[in-house]
Amino acid sequence: MKIALVALGKIGLPLAVQFAMKGHQVIGCDVNQRTVDLVNSGTEPFPGEAHLDEYLKKVVASGHLTATTDTTAAVAQVDAVVVVVPLFVDNEGVPDFGWMDAATEKIAAGLKPGTLVSYETTLPVGTTRTRFAPALEKGSGLKAGSDFHLIFSPERVLTGRVFADLRKYPKLVGGINESSTKAGVDFYNAVLDFDDRPDLNQKNGVWDLVTCEASEMAKLAETTYRDVNIALANQFAKFAEGANIDIAKVIAASNSQPYSHIHQPGIAVGGHCIPIYPRFYLWNDPSATVVRAAREANAGMPEHAVSILNSELGSLQGKNVAVLGISYRGGVKESAFSGVFPTVSALEKSGAKVLVHDPMYTDEEITSLGFTPYKIGQNVDGVILQADHSEYKKLSSSDFPGVKALVDGRRSLSSDNFKGVAFRVIGAPAN
Repeated sequence: MKIALVALGKIGLPLAVQFAMKGHQVIGCDVNQRTVDLVNSGTEPFPGEAHLDEYLKKVVASGHLTATTDTTAAVAQVDAVVVVVPLFVDNEGVPDFGWMDAATEKIAAGLKPGTLVSYETTLPVGTTRTRFAPALEKGSGLKAGSDFHLIFSPERVLTGRVFADLRKYPKLVGGINESSTKAGVDFYNAVLDFDDRPDLNQKNGVWDLVTCEASEMAKLAETTYRDVNIALANQFAKFAEGANIDIAKVIAASNSQPYSHIHQPGIAVGGHCIPIYPRFYLWNDPSATVVRAAREANAGMPEHAVSILNSELGSLQGKNVAVLGISYRGGVKESAFSGVFPTVSALEKSGAKVLVHDPMYTDEEITSLGFTPYKIGQNVDGVILQADHSEYKKLSSSDFPGVKALVDGRRSLSSDNFKGVAFRVIGAPAN
């Protein structure tokens, strides 16, 4: 089978490699010429994805994967098109479809009868049918559901472990009609393999959700559920701090009950999923007050961490504060919607002199993000741990000369290593 994969980012490129590893002929499409050139040379454009470097070299060398900036020409050659172009929201939570609309226009110009088009980018409910189907029809002169197949099948993977997640989680498929859904199920059965999952209520594999709206909703439901769950944990944590309770022990006890799972609290989770997809849901359902309150609660956690540090130091005015971690989560070089940005902003508003460290970023990269680099060993008054990189786990007070207070926003450090320092963990009593 010939497949075009549109957008060779941190999800799209591993997906293209996965398809090629299954023996299919894959053309990766991207607007960035540098990315295309690196892929064609068998060089991963970004670090941190397990097995990507190894697998990419193999499929490029075998001729199963090539890359191009000409999406239209690539689509004209293939049997299936998979779209993983990013979709963003503005500060008001309104989706910005600019990149996706542009990609869809290029796809439509090369679309031929019988082709399957699968959107994997997370979308508000109804977008596949009401926005992209008409755009593809207009640009191609073909009819969706009869001349070509159209489905929505959300990516359900995390950067850093894409290949493992593709095997672990069921692939959800829903089309604009029955024939499209069937074509989508057949396609993903041909390009993916799945682990045995006896814990699931049906066999792990490609799951038929019948309609694209159901498939769109499934992705929004799972990410929004996590956001609400995290918000609940964060609100528990704030209460626990004032009630002299360690929320970690409470959550561990609660999670021992069957069918119960509460996330650990902490500085707000970033990335493209948790901060963004609940906003897509709110765009569909603005009356969802629980979802809105949860998003606001999670967005407020960096400021809460700063307020704890301010309390311990008496004032942040003129104090030197190190923020550890640019990445939105440990082990991944990705700053999208990371908690570092609101944390630094809140510190600066309080008058602190802010320095930022991340073992995955060079000083030049840190500076390009608008931060002042910090080197472990420099004198500081306070520290906030924002990302749970493994490199931070063994840090101690000796690594931060002059430190008087530290806020561990990820429950990642040992208080035993910070004797004589006001060591605070979100959701735990003051020591």
